Amino acid sequence: MIRSSSRLRRVLTAAGAVVAASLVLAGCASGSGSPSSSSSAGSSDGAFPVSITTALGTTTIKSAPKRVVALGWGDAETALELGVQPVGASDWLAFGGDGVGPWLKGAYKKSPKIIQTLEPSYEDILKLKPDVILDVKSSGDKDRYAKLSAIAPTVAIPKGGENYLASTTQQTTMIAKALGKEAEGKKLLSGLDDAYAAARKAHPEFEGKSAVVGAYTSDGFGAYASTDSRSTFMRNLGFTIPKAIDEQAGKAFSVHLSDENLDLLNADLTLILPIYVDASKAEADPLFQKVPSVEAGHAIVFDDPDVSSAFSMGTTAAIEWALKRLPDEFAAKLG
Repeated sequence: MIRSSSRLRRVLTAAGAVVAASLVLAGCASGSGSPSSSSSAGSSDGAFPVSITTALGTTTIKSAPKRVVALGWGDAETALELGVQPVGASDWLAFGGDGVGPWLKGAYKKSPKIIQTLEPSYEDILKLKPDVILDVKSSGDKDRYAKLSAIAPTVAIPKGGENYLASTTQQTTMIAKALGKEAEGKKLLSGLDDAYAAARKAHPEFEGKSAVVGAYTSDGFGAYASTDSRSTFMRNLGFTIPKAIDEQAGKAFSVHLSDENLDLLNADLTLILPIYVDASKAEADPLFQKVPSVEAGHAIVFDDPDVSSAFSMGTTAAIEWALKRLPDEFAAKLG
């Protein structure tokens, strides 16, 4: 359960991403190799200038950036994993401190300036004198992009990445190119593929089983579309996401579930992320208890905010950290 004010702030901040994206649900929305302590990006394998095509235009970076500001969901973590230390970063899940999860504790040699998530201070960003701004896993708001681009070259969302839907591969690849770290980016993604493969080998019973990743707030239950990073995590383990969820979500990353269609949570495995409410409230909901998979004991309501955050963040470091902890628990619930 969420027992401390810091944990409450974490989920409240995550819930704020919902408002920014005009959606109902938000994310609660171990790296391959160790992050370097270097404070500059440098170019390990790429020649500059580089041009990166985004959904909001083409961004050209003339030389290897030395001062990086990372604003998107998980963008700072991705930069750290690539051996680059942002001078400014947004803490989407209100971890506090340097704004990263326990999987990257101590990764910064010098703490970054923490920039607000939904309404960043452009004045603070300007003072940091960035060479490049990373806003890859973001809302895709055009006004935000215009203001950031006026300060420094800004790497915005990929095509189809509106409302925080940039995939782990897109986020890692785009940021790696922007920082001249393409070889390191490929290594991170290869390491993640290996971690998923190991988990699938350990749990062949996941293949073809259905899973629904949902959330519970004071407004009730919801579910994440198959394109969301949480559902992608499950798909990469061999699970399938019921088509009915995607049909209800449309182009959004999540869908609110009314009492009448709560059975959409039914699957071989049902996972629930509590958002600014105690896990016990979700578990005690009488209609939730009547969902067949819940009634049969094939459901997990996450009560550890670090596990929920790792599951939600979508960076290679967070995913690998979660892969070390969750698959065995999933298997136990499948029975």
